[in-house]
Amino acid sequence: MRELDLDLARDLATRALGAPPTSLDRMPGGASTRIYLRASVDEPASPGGRRSVVLMFVPDARPDEVTSGAARERWPFLEVRDLLASRGVGVLSVVAEHCEQGYLVLEDLGDETLAVFLGREPARKEELYRRAVLDLASAHEGLAQLPADSVVASRSFDETLLHWEIEHFREWALEARGISLPPDDRAVWDRVARSLAARVAAMPSCFVHRDYQSRNLMVRRGPKDEAALVWIDFQDALLGPRVYDLVALLGDSYQTFEPAFIDARLEDFASARGLSTAERATLRREFDLVTVQRKLKDAGRFVFIDRVKKNPDFLGFVEPTIDKVRAALARLRDDEDMLALEEVLGRTLGWRPDRLQQA
Repeated sequence: MRELDLDLARDLATRALGAPPTSLDRMPGGASTRIYLRASVDEPASPGGRRSVVLMFVPDARPDEVTSGAARERWPFLEVRDLLASRGVGVLSVVAEHCEQGYLVLEDLGDETLAVFLGREPARKEELYRRAVLDLASAHEGLAQLPADSVVASRSFDETLLHWEIEHFREWALEARGISLPPDDRAVWDRVARSLAARVAAMPSCFVHRDYQSRNLMVRRGPKDEAALVWIDFQDALLGPRVYDLVALLGDSYQTFEPAFIDARLEDFASARGLSTAERATLRREFDLVTVQRKLKDAGRFVFIDRVKKNPDFLGFVEPTIDKVRAALARLRDDEDMLALEEVLGRTLGWRPDRLQQA
């Protein structure tokens, strides 16, 4: 593990800015080990009276989240960024690469994620989420063909990975919190978990950002207050279900949506992709099944981050995330496996018919 060297950070910032930074501030981070620093120099002629860059520091010498275990010449963050930029997706600019020292110097997009933006301007929610859905549909078209040696093409949501994610819920959202499945329910869980993983793995596949949600979309304002979305945190991109990023976006653990809002955004996506009436019904079914898979994983992950990484910031999202699973299961009661899963989780978690919150 590398140690954060502030003297080195200042030196790299000086090279990027052309002058020693007048401030070097640590920025709020997420669940990863990456550290972000904002380096600024005072410049009256610049917007806000300053000019700045962001330094991304990766402590791990060979971090799995950056290299995915593969010995590649460039970090997948950089490779995926270049791929997205070449296909017309809005991404941040790289100012300088210092990978051997664990740093990248990046364009400073500010602090206005989609989540922050909507906290200030909630009336623009429909506009911005429609933009996010249409951007995703456009990206699916632009990324339909990938270079043979692309890191994205080398990774996929296969049955093994999907099953591991589902089991993350049992291990952390249940067992780590002292909740055990009785033997009969455990047998049902094991069967349904394997079946769900297989079904999701068999869905139509395409480029997947993997965490396409309100904290990973930055808002770039134009001169007339128009808003464009810029993708970040895309280094884990891979091939997977076409609805996976739609689930991440419209099943976001950090947001709440009315069912009609979700339906309308799925219609926006389907129209942009030219789907038929039958294909739209299939898309909705896939969306609900992947919601069960993805949100089970998310609920478990939030507990894992607390217990293993000692970061309790996500614990408040565990129950709302489980409620999103429950809402999807309620829409899938004609599916034998999903009905069985709903019954197991209902007994285990003490669900009552009148207790379901808006998901």
